[in-house]
Formats: sequence, structure tokens, C-alpha cells
Amino acid sequence: MAIDTRKTRKSGAAGDHRKGSGGAQAGPRGGDFAATARRLLAENGALSALVVLVAVLAVMSPDFLGTQNLLNVGVQAAVTAVLAFGVTFVIVAGGIDLSVGSVAALAAIMLGWMSTEQGLPVWLSVLLALATGVACGLVNGGLVAYGKLPPFIATLAMLSVGRGLALVMSEGSPITLPDSVASLGETLGGWLPVPVLVMVAMGVVTAVVLTRTFSGRAMYAIGGNEEAARLSGIRTGRQKLVVYALSGGFAAVAGIVLASRLASAQPQAAAGYELDAIAAVVIGGASLSGGVGKASGTLVGALILAVLRNGLNLLNVSAFWQQVVIGAVIALAVLIDTLRRRA
Repeated sequence: MAIDTRKTRKSGAAGDHRKGSGGAQAGPRGGDFAATARRLLAENGALSALVVLVAVLAVMSPDFLGTQNLLNVGVQAAVTAVLAFGVTFVIVAGGIDLSVGSVAALAAIMLGWMSTEQGLPVWLSVLLALATGVACGLVNGGLVAYGKLPPFIATLAMLSVGRGLALVMSEGSPITLPDSVASLGETLGGWLPVPVLVMVAMGVVTAVVLTRTFSGRAMYAIGGNEEAARLSGIRTGRQKLVVYALSGGFAAVAGIVLASRLASAQPQAAAGYELDAIAAVVIGGASLSGGVGKASGTLVGALILAVLRNGLNLLNVSAFWQQVVIGAVIALAVLIDTLRRRA
């Protein structure tokens, strides 16, 4: 009987241990879930802000969640997002590019001028437009990497040069684009906008470059500590050329998309878009000090700007007040980034 009693007690103790273990695990599971949720919100603050913004606007405006309106938001975000993807490379590497708006306009003018005024095939004109953007980026990169100019000054100079060349080539007048180019601003199947597809494709390219290539890893290294990157064997000068060339190429794509939407290449197009692009990158979680940033965050940042503008328009908010609101959002995003880096 004593043996049976000990067995029973042992069995009961084991059972109690197992129950206790199960009960102990239940608590951490709940705690782990809460911790995971907090971590996800902290790491994806921009996405959380976008969800809240969409929810608020959906309540305030019944038309906001309409299919056509959401597609319009995507189209409105497309040009800014493509520009911002290019700027993401530069900011991750610790630089800045103020010239993307002017480069976009210059590339669009090059496309229109070559295809209309010079009679070249559209495909060749598109390639020349892309090459124009890359060439502007290489000039920026050369001035920064080898001319030792501050990125702010080098790209500010290109902002003026690019806009001036666009005005010279077009003589200050819009250039009508061929129908085959204008069709890029239309829809597939009557509902899916081509600019949205271009935006998604360029986002994928950005993500791949940043996460799957040596140049992408070098951008993070240079932005984190350029001297350490140089001592580790990274040719920082060459990588800066790549960074700014990518930014110029993406700006050219954005210029082509914008021109296709307008069905014409306009020398004053994309004025001020460089600020929206930088804002989208920062709102998306990138650090202006370099070394931090990702494609998904930039996309969310561009969508926040587009959703905010679209919602304010639906609510009949004055365009003047819209500028105030957007400026406040940008300042808040930079403030949050500063506090995060201090922490």
C-alpha cells in the first residue's frame, strides 16, 4: 500500500507539474503576443499611422473607400513613390538628392523631344530618357564622391541645371507625346491603372537591390559609418556613383509616368516633388543620418501623403491648409525619428 501511495503521489505530482507547466506557458503566450504586437507597431509605425488615417477618413467621408477613389489614391501616389524609391538609396547611404523633380521633368522632355521633334522610335526615345536620368545621377555622384561637394549643394545645382535644360529643349512649351507613350497613363482591363503597376514593380526592384545585392549592403554600411565602410574594403566613391545613378534612373521612370498621365512632357512638371519624395522616405522610417530605410516603408510613406491629400480634398479642406497639415506631418515624422535615434 505504501508503494501504491508513493506511486499515486508521484503521479499526482507529475500531473500537477504538467498542469503547472501548462498554466505557466499560458501566461507567457499572452505576454509574448502582447510583446510581439508592441514590437510590430514600433517597427511599423508608418503602417499603423496609415491604417489609422484610412479608418478616420473612411468615417469622415463615405466616398473615401470607394473602389475608384482608392485607385485614384494609388495613381496619385505612383509618381511620388517611384521618386521616393530612388531617394531611398541616397538617404540610406547618408546623402540627399534635391534634383529628382527636375531630372524627372528633363527625362520627360527628352522623351517627347526625341519621339516627336526628332522622329525617333518610341522605344529608343524611352531608353534615351532613362539614360538622361542616369547621366544626371552620375554627375551628382561624381560631384559628391570625387568633387567632395556636400550632397545638398551638388544636387541643388543639378536641380537648377536640369530644370533649365528642360526649358531650353522645350522652349518653355509642353511637348505632346505619342499615343503609345500616353497609354502608360491609362488602365489595364479598364480598371487597373498602369502607374500603380509601375510603382509596385519599382518597389520590388528597390527591395531587391537593398536586401539582395552587394551595392545595397554597401549603402547601409556607408550610411552607418562611411570611414568604417572604406576601411572594410568598400569602394565608397564607386558605390556613391551607383547610388546617385539609381536615383536618377528612378527619377526618369517617374518623369515618364507623369508625362504619360498628362499626355504631354512639360518643362515645369514635378516641381517640388523632390520634397514629397524625401518626406515619403522619412515618414516611412528612414533616418536622415543614413544607415536605416527600406522599400516597404517608403511605399507606406508615399501612400500616407497621397491618402492625406485625397482625404483633405474630399473633405473640401483648402489647398492652403493642406500644405500646413502636410508640413506638420513631415515635422512630426522627423521628430519621431530623432527621438527614436536618441533612445
